[in-house]
Amino acid sequence: MKPLLLIDVDGPLNPYAAKAQRRPAGYTTHRMRPTGWTQADRKPLRVWLNPAHGEELLALADSYELVWATTWKDEANDWIGPRLGLPRLPYIDWPQMHGRAPRGTFWKTQYILEYAGGRPFAWIDDDITAMDREYVDQRHPARALLLRIDERIGLLRPDFEALARWAP
Repeated sequence: MKPLLLIDVDGPLNPYAAKAQRRPAGYTTHRMRPTGWTQADRKPLRVWLNPAHGEELLALADSYELVWATTWKDEANDWIGPRLGLPRLPYIDWPQMHGRAPRGTFWKTQYILEYAGGRPFAWIDDDITAMDREYVDQRHPARALLLRIDERIGLLRPDFEALARWAP
């Protein structure tokens, strides 16, 4: 069984914290109104996506089972995946979003371990900290790679190379 590649959208794929007036090179601008975007009276949500990331992720699909690990949940399949050329992917249906988390960890971490169910996994997210790594190291019986991505930059070539090296 392949390890999981758990993919966050905002930060890794959408460098939302980049300077608003300066779209990162290689990215295209998309305007979206996912269900979670409650600003109905405002402009749609600006999302920057790099089409090359879809190709990079598909190349990793030979070694990983790709899974959305994002607050977009299944809507990543409607709004993000098609713009990157990705097929519909399974997603983590968070029992609770933005709730309490054990010992200073990111709220997703406990649910990531539940979803992984003891399987090896790599997780790309912009909110991973040393506390999350320690929590996973102490509680997860299989290999795990937690790769923090800078939300101002998004995924870079060295990130994809690290994921390719880590895969069995």
